[in-house]
Amino acid sequence: MTLSVTTTEPVDDRPLGPALRRGWMRRCPHCGTGRIMQGYLKVADTCPDCGEDFHHHRADDGPAYLTILVVGKVIMALYLAVFLAFRPEPWVMIALCWGVALAMALFLLPRFKGALVALQWSRRMHGFGGDM
Repeated sequence: MTLSVTTTEPVDDRPLGPALRRGWMRRCPHCGTGRIMQGYLKVADTCPDCGEDFHHHRADDGPAYLTILVVGKVIMALYLAVFLAFRPEPWVMIALCWGVALAMALFLLPRFKGALVALQWSRRMHGFGGDM
């Protein structure tokens, strides 16, 4: 007597890796050409190229938390390294660290938001289910 089990793996028509890369570049996770952002942080209601709906995304505070986490860790490491190596004046440390933190936060925040929307699209979360 033989027991045969056949499993059918679901086809992943929305792979996570390419979707996250496209979201990080602030492009549509579906087509990769349309812009996902309508401004600096506002997500477009639909993709201008393929028409994919984004109005039901739920990014909320996730991108801000990720930005604070990454920027905080990097700045503290930079602060410690610069202070131990050069012992600069406090105003130099403040100017350096605040400047780098501001630049990093402005760079990372829209990219984290695009990646989080792409993650939701890829995993069919919060209304991104569509036709399977």
